[in-house]
Amino acid sequence: MLVSAKDMLRKAKAGKYAVGQFNINNLEWTKAALLTAQECNSPIILGVSEGAGKYMTGYKTVAAMVKAMIEELNITVPVALHLDHGSYEGCYKCIEAGFSSIMFDGSHYPIAENVEKTKELVAVCEQKGLSLEAEVGSIGGEEDGVVGRGECADPQECKQIADLGVTMLAAGIGNIHGKYPDNWEGLSFETLDAVQKLTGDMPLVLHGGTGIPEDMIKKAISLGVAKINVNTECQLSFAAATRKYVEEGKDLSGKGFDPRKLLAPGFEAIKATIKEKMELFGSVGKA
Repeated sequence: MLVSAKDMLRKAKAGKYAVGQFNINNLEWTKAALLTAQECNSPIILGVSEGAGKYMTGYKTVAAMVKAMIEELNITVPVALHLDHGSYEGCYKCIEAGFSSIMFDGSHYPIAENVEKTKELVAVCEQKGLSLEAEVGSIGGEEDGVVGRGECADPQECKQIADLGVTMLAAGIGNIHGKYPDNWEGLSFETLDAVQKLTGDMPLVLHGGTGIPEDMIKKAISLGVAKINVNTECQLSFAAATRKYVEEGKDLSGKGFDPRKLLAPGFEAIKATIKEKMELFGSVGKA
């Protein structure tokens, strides 16, 4: 069922586990994510970046596909459809399209403007029963044209945003979108601890979940992270499985070129990756 992320994240924060946000890019990604969540009896957040939304012809198409798929596949676990790194304008488009959760990424604005715009969106989301994620500090790397240096968030600024009544908060703690470089210094747990102490029961969000060592993931969860975003790892596993299928010439055997057969190995690879992450995050059996 399609719900806001509020209850699932409150339960995760209290239970010391995290709910995975897995970004979707097309029908295969969406189907793989929903089926895995159902099989694992885990809540799930489907993330949609503005670029992916545009690729799939628009947010209304995405919302309609997800809602229909939940019904057709008899998905009973909690599912949130969430805008990832949304612009101010993108948030309103997703609210109108029927998303159950949005992220307003105001991290590139001066803190006063981030507060002003976030406060406005809090009021709108509360009225409509949606969950809202805000961001302070930046996530390193690039995603859909949004480039961040990866600077750590100011805990006091995090408190300002949290006090507005947002559902969850993404605080930059040295995390990076995409693959992590060999010289990565790791997560700043000092920053994360300081943020948690000032934001209390607020569920915290860890972006850039691909490639972070398991011990760091578990420590982040112990320090208040209740939502972890994964995108690149699913893309890499899908690409590797598809490449293997083609390189082995299976697309040339019989009707192996049929897209339903050609995309099947990648589809299964996405499912395996999501299951592995759900087990690591501790959300299996928590629906």
